[in-house]
Amino acid sequence: MATYHNLTVAQIQAKRARGDVFHFIDVREPYEHAIAHIEGAELLPLSQANTWIDSLPSDEEIIFFCHHGSRSAQVAAFLAGQRGFTNVANMLGGIEAWAIQIDPQVPRY
Repeated sequence: MATYHNLTVAQIQAKRARGDVFHFIDVREPYEHAIAHIEGAELLPLSQANTWIDSLPSDEEIIFFCHHGSRSAQVAAFLAGQRGFTNVANMLGGIEAWAIQIDPQVPRY
């Protein structure tokens, strides 16, 4: 059974700095995105997963995040365990960790 992996915000920032290609997906809700977001991330709310889950590419790297990491871990676990995705990750600590460790300009809530 396939599993997802966890990445720290520092690991993800390093990937971005190197220009690595991956899908960076925010699974929070639109009202949360309006408060704080990470530039370049795509908003695909978990509450609407049934409308977008089948459109994700199984052959490309996908990194999910949410507020603290719980919802994004659920999506990564589902794709790895139920859909056989082999290159999915969860951003540990979510956007909260990103705001603290990477970009203090991102509002905390």
